[in-house]
Amino acid sequence: MRNYRDLSVWEKAHRLTLAVYKNTQTFPSEERFGLTSQMRRASSSIAANLAEGCGRRSDGEMQRFIQIAMGSGTELSYHLLLAKDLGLIEERIHLGLDSDLGIVMRMMSSLLQRIRAHPGRDNEYPLKREAMGQEPIAKS
Repeated sequence: MRNYRDLSVWEKAHRLTLAVYKNTQTFPSEERFGLTSQMRRASSSIAANLAEGCGRRSDGEMQRFIQIAMGSGTELSYHLLLAKDLGLIEERIHLGLDSDLGIVMRMMSSLLQRIRAHPGRDNEYPLKREAMGQEPIAKS
C-alpha cells in the first residue's frame, strides 16, 4: 500500500480538480445538476481512483484503478470541449484546463507502463520529489 499523496500524478490531478471547481462556479444555475456536476465528478474521479488504487494490495488492482481514472479523464476532456462550445468557459480557460488534463493523462499512462514493466516494485512509481520534466498545473 502506497500513500497516494506521494504521487506526482495524484497531486496534479487534485490541482486540476480544484481548477475545474473554480471554473464551473460561474456556470448557469440550470447546469448545477448537469454539466457542472458532470465536470466536477469526472475531474474528482481521476484523483479519487488514483487514491483508491494506492490503497489496494496488488499491482493489478492499481492498474485497474489507473485505467478507470483515465476513463474519467477522457470524459472530462469531452465535458471541457462541450463547455467551451456552449460558451460556458472561454477558449483560453479551455486550452489551459485541457493542457493540464493532457499532462495528467500522460503521467497516468507512464505510471501504468512502469507498473506493468516492474511489478511489485513500489519504488518505480513517480513520486513528487522526482523531477519528471512536467510543469506544475497552471492556475486558471
